[in-house]
Amino acid sequence: MNFASQVAAMALLLAVVCARPATAYEEIATVADGGTVAGQVVFHGTVPTRQVIPNKDVDVCGGPREDVLLEVGPGQGVANTLVYLVDVEKGKPWPPSTKLPELDNVKCRFEPEIQVIHTGSVDIVNRDPVLHNTHGYYGRRTAFNTALPNQDQRITAELLKTGTVRVDCDAHGWMEGWIFVRDNPYFAITAADGKFSITDVPPGTYTMVTLQPYSALVEQPVTVTSGKSTDLTIELKAQ
Repeated sequence: MNFASQVAAMALLLAVVCARPATAYEEIATVADGGTVAGQVVFHGTVPTRQVIPNKDVDVCGGPREDVLLEVGPGQGVANTLVYLVDVEKGKPWPPSTKLPELDNVKCRFEPEIQVIHTGSVDIVNRDPVLHNTHGYYGRRTAFNTALPNQDQRITAELLKTGTVRVDCDAHGWMEGWIFVRDNPYFAITAADGKFSITDVPPGTYTMVTLQPYSALVEQPVTVTSGKSTDLTIELKAQ
């Protein structure tokens, strides 16, 4: 199985696993008795890579390169990994924002490569002076398919279903990005050292999912106690 086939298979698995049926999330003004889930995501072993050989628009996209698929930093911590809680029925509001989230095409890369958004709208933006055809998928189903032939062009897409959206470019097949669509704010993206913190969690027992597109999915139960921190070390395994 080649790399593209592996990525497609991973995307389908993530879409199936992460698009769980759930009751509607209820926002409340204050979580008075909340706790915290904190910790670090780590990886031990040889960091996987892939070779990228741009075959068009090289003046914008650059030449051949070797991309690491896991950003492993100090203490073997893994950056840009999503951790989130499922089955949270009610809790704190989604953080306020004055603008729509954006997925930018920049030098034939997606920026940010990994992001989390609320169900709703996202702006697809082309910062390059070349055509990009930005294509998002829930598994095998198209979520959006936008042609952006002009520099600084933007098109708004709607992502109304929770789950994992894999993004590629039909014009530049090596481009890869991920949008995780959530209906509640109990998530974190790990920092450069792999650490994270999820605050104001209502007491209870939940499933915590750790999701990095190029490693095996991790699911585990976590119990949150009022006024206390539950500390975890989560180890990723290679696909």
